[in-house]
Amino acid sequence: MKVRKSLIQEIETKVFLYENKKEEYILVAVPSLEWSFSFTYEKFGERLIDEMTLSLQKVTKLTEEECEVLALKIDQWTKEM
Repeated sequence: MKVRKSLIQEIETKVFLYENKKEEYILVAVPSLEWSFSFTYEKFGERLIDEMTLSLQKVTKLTEEECEVLALKIDQWTKEM
């Protein structure tokens, strides 16, 4: 599991990234936002960013721009794993 830090609404927040290589999926969790999201390796790409952004908007009180920025960061971090 990897832990990354991100500024969300000017507050440093921990983002947890877990990769299961055997079953080929990634789990992302942001406890302070009470949000988590999982996806398979096959979902990497533009559609994944859109899905994460929509999920963040539904569950959190973040703006659309903040959700998109966080989704882009998560996408980048997961590609580095």
